[in-house]
Amino acid sequence: MLNTLKSYFGYNSFRPQQEEIISHLLNRKDALVLMPTGGGKSICYQIPALLMDGTAIVVSPLISLMKDQVESLKANGIAAEALNSNNSDSKNMSIRMDYRLGHIKLLYVSPERLVAEKDGLLKEIKISLIAIDEAHCISQWGHDFRPEYTQLGMLKASFPDVPIVALTATADKTTREDILTQLSLDNPKTFITSFDRPNLSLDVKRGFTEKEKIKAIIRFIDEHANDSGIIYCMTRKTTEKVAMKLRSEGIIAGVYHAGLTALERDKIQEDFINDRIQIICATIAFGMGIDKSNVRWVIHFNLPKSIESFYQEIGRAGRDGLPSDTLLFYSLQDIIMLTQFANESGQQSLNMDKLRLMQDYAESSVCRRRILLNYFGENSNCQCGNCDVCKNPPKQFDGTILVQKALSAIMRTNESIGVNTTIDILRGNFSPDVVQKEYDKLKTFGVGRDIPRKDWQNYILQMLQMGYYEIAYSEDRHLKITPLGKEVLFQKSQAKLAVIEEEEVTPRGRRKKKKEETPILQTITPIPMGIEDDFLFEKLRELRKKLAEEQGYPAYIVLSDKVLHSLATIKPQTVDAFGEISGIGEFKKEKYGATFVELIVNHLK
Repeated sequence: MLNTLKSYFGYNSFRPQQEEIISHLLNRKDALVLMPTGGGKSICYQIPALLMDGTAIVVSPLISLMKDQVESLKANGIAAEALNSNNSDSKNMSIRMDYRLGHIKLLYVSPERLVAEKDGLLKEIKISLIAIDEAHCISQWGHDFRPEYTQLGMLKASFPDVPIVALTATADKTTREDILTQLSLDNPKTFITSFDRPNLSLDVKRGFTEKEKIKAIIRFIDEHANDSGIIYCMTRKTTEKVAMKLRSEGIIAGVYHAGLTALERDKIQEDFINDRIQIICATIAFGMGIDKSNVRWVIHFNLPKSIESFYQEIGRAGRDGLPSDTLLFYSLQDIIMLTQFANESGQQSLNMDKLRLMQDYAESSVCRRRILLNYFGENSNCQCGNCDVCKNPPKQFDGTILVQKALSAIMRTNESIGVNTTIDILRGNFSPDVVQKEYDKLKTFGVGRDIPRKDWQNYILQMLQMGYYEIAYSEDRHLKITPLGKEVLFQKSQAKLAVIEEEEVTPRGRRKKKKEETPILQTITPIPMGIEDDFLFEKLRELRKKLAEEQGYPAYIVLSDKVLHSLATIKPQTVDAFGEISGIGEFKKEKYGATFVELIVNHLK
């Protein structure tokens, strides 16, 4: 496994749980894998595919995503193809022939194509494993439910001896359970790595007018010169307006939304992936097919509809693990518009709940990373130091007794109540639900009547954000106490709550960072080994762009930004030393080593 990882992908060690997942699949067992964007999900099925006899079938929702994955694999010397409607008939015929001859190690297909081919092409050759990417699409509780994915439930019956792995970066507990139910997997093991993306900064600005947002974005872009970024907007009209405002300031920005023709969308996406334009103003129609590793920032011009959507969208920044920034704007108008969308959807109640949690995240006085981790069931009491709340912490007090009162009320009802009933019990309100179920007989009835209802709502929200309980959507939104909550309830740890303060309406000004001066590129003395040479990095980037254009690849597929930074720091002067850089496998070493080493040696003369 390790030799294959090093040979094809250029890494000397696995990331957390990758090795265990790969071994599990090599033993022909089913699995559900939850791993954050950029966490290395693909390696989990690509390594088994290379080591097992036959061809791995990878189910993917978008042609653009398949194209990106296939190009990346081919760039590493791996036989991979995508069978889809964008190919010519002759291309698909050629792929079918190679597939029948066993020349393809990974074949990417859409769910519709998989169902259509299950009794034909897929029966004609040995399938090593089936990987279902973006598996949250199969669940009605998922943020991107797709009806065509529901057909995948037939896979286990059609291919009972083939191991199946479902993979996703965004699925809460309810969605995870639904994925397993829908796919009918055989005694599957669930692997959950940390959802944490510590390289992403998290910043929220509320109450800004549209004009103030544009000014803030222009300053932000000035501070991120030459970096790729995405600006997500709620509507098509807003994407056009924001792009127009940026262009009027001399900033080149593309537009992407479902109102454009397929040809226009493809061109914009290709231009962005290939670094011909650095900034995209887009609706959520843009992104799932983007595997671009060097996106350095993501801005939300409007509030997203759910935490899952928000997490997946910010996950498009910093896929290579390098520091990247995220900025979220939101206003009352966003809430009004998204509430209307939720009310008009087929799952009104669920979507309203998810919107409220997204709003709560934006208004929180708790570490934002902690809220995200707890939302996905990763109980955390961290203070990340890389979000606006941690950088400007609110005043806190010892809220242990308040938290214990609330958790006790939940516990004494056998965890069968929601937020409103919890508050009714604490405040001693004889509501119909309280009277009918005799909750007024509980010891905790009325123990918090001295605290206003509005304040209890705030404190109970903070408790959710800090991971003391979770909401079971599949059980009528009942509150379930987590292990972290039980520690507080049974006096094993204390709980800090934020002091409730009146919200500041006027936006604080954003202090502009001093812009770094562009280095003069002439007559610069090379920087010693072990210290990154910015001038060399730019030279390497130019060479990478040239090689990418010659092959018709996006630049990051040739070598990632992370690899270029390593080259500019270590400055290898032989092809063997070039091949020791993390992220460079044997194929890329042989293909590009001499060219890059020649540039480095000449630079050091």
